[in-house]
Amino acid sequence: MTQILQSLAEISNRYSALFVDLWGCVHDGITPFPAAVQALQAYRKTGGAIVLVTNSPRSSLEVERQLEYLGVTKDAWDTIATSGDSARTALFQGVVGQHVYFIGTPEDLQFFDAIGIIDDPIEITRVPLENAEGVICTGPFNATAEPKILLPELCHARDKGLKLLCANPDIIVDRGATREWCAGALAQLYTEIGGESLYFGKPHAPIYDLALRRLKTLGKDIAKSAILVIGDGPQTDMSGARDNGFDALFISGGLASRETQTEEQPDPAALKDYLAAQGLTPEFSIGYLR
Repeated sequence: MTQILQSLAEISNRYSALFVDLWGCVHDGITPFPAAVQALQAYRKTGGAIVLVTNSPRSSLEVERQLEYLGVTKDAWDTIATSGDSARTALFQGVVGQHVYFIGTPEDLQFFDAIGIIDDPIEITRVPLENAEGVICTGPFNATAEPKILLPELCHARDKGLKLLCANPDIIVDRGATREWCAGALAQLYTEIGGESLYFGKPHAPIYDLALRRLKTLGKDIAKSAILVIGDGPQTDMSGARDNGFDALFISGGLASRETQTEEQPDPAALKDYLAAQGLTPEFSIGYLR
C-alpha cells in the first residue's frame, strides 16, 4: 500500500541518492517550485546525491542552462541524465541510419550535435522523408496541436519500414496552465499504426543506466535499493521505477492532480483508485515535493 508523506524528510534518510524528475516536480516549465528546491537542497546537505532524470530531448548541458534561467540553483542537484543524451548516443551509433527525417522544432536542432557523445560518431544528415533511412522525433512541430495531424508523414514512414527514434517518451507535459504534447505521443501513434518506435528515456532502462553511470562519475557506486525515484508521471517515472528495481515517491499534484483530487495532498481514496487503474503501487506519495 502506498504511504502518503507530509515531506521528503520523513523517509529520505533511507536513501543514499535520489533520481528526480524535473517537469511537474521541480518546476512547471515556467516557474520553479520553491518548496521542492528547498527539499532537495536540504537532502544534499545530509550527504545524499541527486541525479535529475528527465525525458527532455536536450543535452544535460542545455537542461542545466534551462534550470539556471528558471532559477533552480545548482545546490539543489549534483548531476543530470537526459533522455536526449541517451537517445543521441544511439543516434550516433547508427541505430536508425545516417540519413534521417527530423520531427521537432528549431530549438531542438542541437540534438544533432555529436560533441561529447561517443568517440567515433557516424555522420548524420537530415533529409526529406522520401530520402530517409529513419525518423528522429524530439517532439511535435506544434506542441499544442493534436498528434494525428502528422498521420500522413507517419504512415509514409511506416510504409517505408522506417524506425522512429523517440527522444522524449513523455506523452504530455503542463507548461504552466497549458498542456502540451511530447514526442512520446507521436511514437505511441506510430506504434499504433504499425510502425517501430525506439525509446531511450523513462520508463526504459537506458536512461536509468545513464543515471547510474552519472552517479559513478561522482564517485558514488550506489545499489538500486538505496535510490529513490521521484516523479509525477505514472507510466514514465513510476513504471520506470517499478520495472528497473527502484523505490518510488509519486508526486500526485503534477499530471494526475485532477484524478487524485490533490490540493495540498491527494485524497486517499482517489489516490488509491487512480494508482489501481494505472496498475501501480509506488512505496510513497505526496501532493507536492517538499
